[in-house]
Amino acid sequence: MPQTVQISAIVPIGARQSPIREIYDEYVAGLAATGQTFEIVFVLDGRYPEVAAALELLARADERVRVVALSKAFGESTALMAGFEQAKAPIILTLPAYFQIPGDGIRTLLAGLDAADVVVAHRQQRAGGVVERLRRSAYHGLAGFMTGLKLRDLGCGARAMRRCVLEEVSLYGDQHRLLPALADRQGFHVSEVDVPQSPLDRFTGHYRARDYLHRLLDIFTVFFLVRFTKKPLRFFGMLGAVTVAIGSLLLLYLAVDRLGFGHSIADRPLLLLSSLLVVLGTQIFAMGLLGELMIFTHARGLKDYQIERIIQFPSQPP
Repeated sequence: MPQTVQISAIVPIGARQSPIREIYDEYVAGLAATGQTFEIVFVLDGRYPEVAAALELLARADERVRVVALSKAFGESTALMAGFEQAKAPIILTLPAYFQIPGDGIRTLLAGLDAADVVVAHRQQRAGGVVERLRRSAYHGLAGFMTGLKLRDLGCGARAMRRCVLEEVSLYGDQHRLLPALADRQGFHVSEVDVPQSPLDRFTGHYRARDYLHRLLDIFTVFFLVRFTKKPLRFFGMLGAVTVAIGSLLLLYLAVDRLGFGHSIADRPLLLLSSLLVVLGTQIFAMGLLGELMIFTHARGLKDYQIERIIQFPSQPP
């Protein structure tokens, strides 16, 4: 392998995969067409003996190939982080272990780095019926509303980024789909480029109800990380204030009903509900206040900005 590697391509391999040799040939052709030196890091997320044997053969035949085998299936986010730790190049590519974009789309992704820190592929001519297109639009609309970053193909695993992004962004759970939003939160410039969809992409986009729920929860998790990581009182304070306000209005209604109309309220469930809302709202507010105290204590160790450049001119002689 050359002394200096310019591009590191990370390919996490999980349950969904295409024939490894075909994926290797496609990506090697696309990477070679860039004219830059590269390496491919395959991360085996789980125990797949046949795939592991095929990867070992590739690594023996091509010194640009490295294989990272995890002890068990940890998820794609963990697999990507394991690959990032092994990558050597200043430019990082993440590529799926199945056909989503053709190999020549890699040059388009890399070209986007001239004006951005993270480049996300948007597949054109995507397959799917009316229901699938509506689901896709709803998902990306909600993600854009929650994170403030308007992207059209968060499900595509083909992305290019500078190494500095990975030094500031950590992934866990299933947050790999929302990596651009996390990078945007740190002040990195995120863009999206159109690439053709691979003609070998046969995935129809059918998901279970549990998958929809998981993605929805991931969106809300990133929403909180993006908006309220360093100001939890704004979230919990607002939620607690609304809860206390509702409980207080109900208590006021009961007080007027008792004092003004003489109706008994001791045996009414509304009294219990309103009292519970006031107590719950106070606890939620207190939780936000505790979060603010923790943030204040550790504020010096937190960094949520990036310096784009520093301009300094030499001092003039007197």
